[in-house]
Amino acid sequence: MTGTTKALSGSVAVDNAARSVTRPFYVYAVLANTLFQRGVFVLFLQHRGFSAGQVALLQTLLYLVSGLAELPTGVIADRIGRRAGIVIGQMLIAVCLLGQGTFSNYWVFLTLFIGQGVGMACVSGSDTALLYDLLVRRGATANYVKIKSRFTMLGTVTSGAAIVLGGQLQRISWGVVYVGSAACLVLAVVVLMSRVPEIRGADAVDEQDGAKEHGDATAWRAMLRVATPALVTLVVVSGLMHATLTPYIIFTQKTLSGQGAGTALVSVVIAAGFFAGGLTPLLSDRADRRIGYRVIVPVSLLTLAAALGLSGLGLVWVTIAAFLALVGIPEITAVIVDNVFNEAVPSRHRASLLSMIAFVESALIGIGYLVLGALMDGLGSSVGMATYAAVPLLACLLWLPVLFRGARVTSEIEKPADQKAS
Repeated sequence: MTGTTKALSGSVAVDNAARSVTRPFYVYAVLANTLFQRGVFVLFLQHRGFSAGQVALLQTLLYLVSGLAELPTGVIADRIGRRAGIVIGQMLIAVCLLGQGTFSNYWVFLTLFIGQGVGMACVSGSDTALLYDLLVRRGATANYVKIKSRFTMLGTVTSGAAIVLGGQLQRISWGVVYVGSAACLVLAVVVLMSRVPEIRGADAVDEQDGAKEHGDATAWRAMLRVATPALVTLVVVSGLMHATLTPYIIFTQKTLSGQGAGTALVSVVIAAGFFAGGLTPLLSDRADRRIGYRVIVPVSLLTLAAALGLSGLGLVWVTIAAFLALVGIPEITAVIVDNVFNEAVPSRHRASLLSMIAFVESALIGIGYLVLGALMDGLGSSVGMATYAAVPLLACLLWLPVLFRGARVTSEIEKPADQKAS
């Protein structure tokens, strides 16, 4: 009885420690994702007179710049602080959104999208690294998948609600949509600054038992030490999954419009997709324990291929049904894979290494936008979508050797004490 009581007491203490970390992060997730323009910004860009090719170029530039900026911003976040990186990034994005709501010249938009890409890079890697290492400090990383799934759910569901509100705010003006989004990002920064402590790479590694035995002078050496062939494959395959999912979600707006759906219906469908994509990650913890990332990765890729293929039929209600039914499954995979990446990299360079991984994903997403935009311009929105299904199928083929050989993705480097005990 005494041992059981102590175990329960320890579990309660871990849960309380986790809650002290996660509460402000959950508030931040809601505010940072209250982006009213997200579900209708393609329509906004078309309203500005930009073609599908120009929209694709803007999105490609956004993600390519974000990818190129990942490496230096990740190093900066480890050196000066992860919270500082998030604050700089969100404020830069807010300024760029205000500019997009004000100007209409395409060259100005190119500049603003470059700035927004840098802001995204500042946030990417830093937010996950900050959350994970704060949990490391409190010995609560065993709950990370569950916490990250809730964090993702809150952000995605909020995005869906913001999209619906954005469609209503657009009736007033596009300016209100963009000013409202920027204001919410500023509020997210205020919450972060007031409720979340700062942490640097050096601070994080000091919390790890025996971490100094593996201290690497640079992030590059650390990456070489942990980069197993299976991990590299997972990075590429995950990048191709995101390079399929992100353009698919965005260009579904154009596909539905081309198949006869009105702006109001498009807004509702995209919002519903965000709700579906936000709720399904709550299944991540169960899927991780019962299925594991090795199997869930190809399942997600085949799901994406099916969704793209069904969109190619040109039937608006089939496209809607496929989008709503299938868009959430890759979100489960994203949470599980994120946990694998965090387990694989050392704390001292966590933001830097996660930024390197995000660089690959951003570069592939940028190329994906360009390819899908060209396909939709050349073949039509529906056929272009169906043709793009070749990308997740290629990723699935790349993953098969890891699936069947059972190669290790993570290495035994510096697992937290709670994971070692388990």
